Amino acid sequence: MTVDLVSVERRLWSGEASFVLARTTTGEIGVLPGHEQTLAQMEEAGVIRIDSTDGSSMTIAVHGGFLSITPERVSILAEYAEMSDEIDTERARQALDRADDSEPVGAAAKARAEARLKAAEASSR
Repeated sequence: MTVDLVSVERRLWSGEASFVLARTTTGEIGVLPGHEQTLAQMEEAGVIRIDSTDGSSMTIAVHGGFLSITPERVSILAEYAEMSDEIDTERARQALDRADDSEPVGAAAKARAEARLKAAEASSR
């Protein structure tokens, strides 16, 4: 299936994939070729995994957006997305330490920092 991963800022990846794993506001979804048509809102801060048909796998930290699925295509439209190999883990840890989750803005910042760290850790395995 063809997968397009696009954020507001840029296209991060486009190509053929055998599997996509994402977390939506209603739970985790795994997508294989031929999946039924679906439109889902992604959770505010999460991690997506794309398994390419060449055998490689990539992990992406995603903040908000939508997942559009047809039997032949998956479009990931994110407000913000960052490939795991682009994440500065030290800066993400500092952001997590600074986040004050007692207020809505701080809770969102904490969730984004946690998603960035999860993505970075997944790629280092």
